Amino acid sequence: MKEKNTFDKIYDVVGQIPEGKVASYGQIAELAGNRRWARVVGYALHVVPDSMHLPCHRVVTKEGRVSGAFLSGGVNRQSRMLEEEGVEIEEDRVDMRKYQWSKRIF
Repeated sequence: MKEKNTFDKIYDVVGQIPEGKVASYGQIAELAGNRRWARVVGYALHVVPDSMHLPCHRVVTKEGRVSGAFLSGGVNRQSRMLEEEGVEIEEDRVDMRKYQWSKRIF
């Protein structure tokens, strides 16, 4: 069986983030296999094929910051998408204590 590449590992983790929760770039990196891949997560999400239908909008910074210009959806698209799932956004931030996905590595 062919081993998954880094982007595929990242996409697998992002695909598991449940509705109404968020994960940080660093958290995704760690769950994908290397906690130092946080920037790689950003690169991977920038080029994710639309056909994968990944919930990329659920990935935020470690401080809970959302992107002002998320993908090609214009200003505040990420915030709107998260709010539609019940995630509260205040001053372009998500309360990570309340909304962070608690997936653990075993």
